Amino acid sequence: MIINAEELDAARAYKLLIATVVPRPIAWISTLSTDGTANIAPFSFFTPVGRKPPMVSISMQPRADGVTLKDTFVNIRDTGEFVVNFVPFSLADNMHKSAIEYASDVDEFESLGIEKAPSVVVKAPRVALAPVAMECKLERIFTVGEDDGNVVWGRVVRFHVRDDLYNHEKGYVDTAALAPVGRLAAEYTLVDNVFTTPVDPELLKAREGSRMHRLDGRPTEWAASNQKNWSPSGSVMEEE
Repeated sequence: MIINAEELDAARAYKLLIATVVPRPIAWISTLSTDGTANIAPFSFFTPVGRKPPMVSISMQPRADGVTLKDTFVNIRDTGEFVVNFVPFSLADNMHKSAIEYASDVDEFESLGIEKAPSVVVKAPRVALAPVAMECKLERIFTVGEDDGNVVWGRVVRFHVRDDLYNHEKGYVDTAALAPVGRLAAEYTLVDNVFTTPVDPELLKAREGSRMHRLDGRPTEWAASNQKNWSPSGSVMEEE
């Protein structure tokens, strides 16, 4: 099927993007407001965009009302600082719950019982149990599209990598030990397999037509984005 992108509204284009650009890394971003309230929320339109200096990019849409700016964006804009925390499987539930649109004066760390750890350069706290965290200073902000989306570029000023994952002499991270949580459409994936090429033809044949294995016990054809309580944020908070 060929789909004319110019004929799609924002919601349908978004569903196509999040269902096909997969898996996506999750930036679990922690910030502080100007009055000192901690905020944390996940974003999966996230990627590195530079190496010297190291820089990351995060795309942020408005809240579900399509108008109100998200607290994460406001805090980054107003303070010029944030932390990108990587999501271990053990914190997937808390990460998902932090996507709820809390009031701006609510500290999501405290509300969800997420342990904080101090940063070194920026004032925003880190997630204590995150295997990797990046302290960032705001580099630039620019808008994209017709729906007031904002792109934030941040310069990484400190990397925090769990000691058992990093070989300082070789500059090597044991990626296979991370088992990171990634984003699919309105669901998640646990990255727990690795391969190199060429791929054994017998393995290709054995996996032909196979579907992803679900860890939550649901049927393989179940999809969160097909549920009635799906929202443009891509989150399904509870069963209907």
